[in-house]
Amino acid sequence: MKSLIRNFLSLTAAAAALAVAASAAQASSFSIRSGQGAEGLGMAYAGAASGGIGLAAMAWNPAAITMFAGRQSNWNATYLAASAKYSNIVTNNPAVTALGDSDNLGINGAFIPASYNSWQVTDRLFIGLTNTAPFGLRSKPGGSDGTWAGQTYGRSATIRSINISPTVGYKINDWISVGAAIQMQYMHVDQKQALAAVPGAPGLQLRGDSYDFGYRLGVTLTPFAGTTIGVAYRSAITQTISGWAATQGAPALNGVGSRFSRVKLDLPTPASVVAGISHTINDRWQAHLGVEWTQWSALKSIPVDNTSGTPLIVGAAPAAIRFNYKDSWYLSGGVEYNYSQALTLRAGVAYEWSAVTDRSRSVFISDNNRLWLATGLSYKATDKLTFDLGYTYIAVNKARINYNGTTPTPGGLLLTADAKPSIHVVSAGLTYRWDDPTVAQSVVSKSAPISVRY
Repeated sequence: MKSLIRNFLSLTAAAAALAVAASAAQASSFSIRSGQGAEGLGMAYAGAASGGIGLAAMAWNPAAITMFAGRQSNWNATYLAASAKYSNIVTNNPAVTALGDSDNLGINGAFIPASYNSWQVTDRLFIGLTNTAPFGLRSKPGGSDGTWAGQTYGRSATIRSINISPTVGYKINDWISVGAAIQMQYMHVDQKQALAAVPGAPGLQLRGDSYDFGYRLGVTLTPFAGTTIGVAYRSAITQTISGWAATQGAPALNGVGSRFSRVKLDLPTPASVVAGISHTINDRWQAHLGVEWTQWSALKSIPVDNTSGTPLIVGAAPAAIRFNYKDSWYLSGGVEYNYSQALTLRAGVAYEWSAVTDRSRSVFISDNNRLWLATGLSYKATDKLTFDLGYTYIAVNKARINYNGTTPTPGGLLLTADAKPSIHVVSAGLTYRWDDPTVAQSVVSKSAPISVRY
């Protein structure tokens, strides 16, 4: 059974052609927020937990599915272009410094798909399915040949994920709904670094994949007409990555002359809590607020072991992936304006306190506190078909790496460098209603956000 599920998730990931986020990630560390839906992107995901971002709200709060009558599907394609380059490099070895700055860590950007489906089974029971890429990374500071001053700390890194979530929601009464979702998550990891600080140096590669399971729980409240409050919890998922490590030449692995070893490591993806409120001001305006806490502090130093359970030894040192993060916070606010029956305009702003600090920042993730500025629109072409567009600019504070001998990532090379990341994200979405929207659907609460389509 596990083999069947693993193959299903692997094939789904390949079929979906999942791209991954650039290294100047648009959420803390290797989390992907901006790829979850075009409607939400246009408001910086304000009101995500309270259903204010359309059907994609299912990805935050499974109870939000009860706000969408009938049978609906939503598909999204997001392009993320991140620009970040480590420069002003200083090392304790002039010859290494001369190897130069990093390339653009974000390479050529990334495409991120997401889809959502909901079906109202009865007046109170709703079921659905989400298909998202909640975590991802594609970082290549070493450029095409891998050579740069920080190559012993990293040449390239890739993380791909897909999360398939069967979802159920139930309306208890006029003012409260509950929801739950199972997370079936696949993850692939590939990391490379040089074994010496010289051009053309041999390298170490670590590669593997995994699938595992988690859950989401949520509730929405309608305390009075026109206002919806949502709160949800996403569980942590610990991915037991199984794969291999290999070196190109010395040093050998495990101290026995081997240059290939089967390895495993436990990579946790963090738990989070999200809350939101959406309020209808009048028939034209609606306001949304959101807050999200993510338990990134669960990511410490992760040892890499042989499949026998003994530490993987590279040269004379045990291998590990070191994060040492802190918890992150995300605050957002947004508004929508119904320009006409067909056209809705929206805008939003958000600020995120990153999980990454000057002490824990790696060469792969030029992450820091960031400001989101978002805008977007929806156009209802017919009673069945709606188009969404969203755009966000993310300004990231200057990110500094400081391998000074006391950081969580040890190394003989002392190195400092700076990056000033910036990110542009654009997303297009399409929502289609499969049933006849002219046929009345019995929905207990009618106080959902204006953006929700009955």
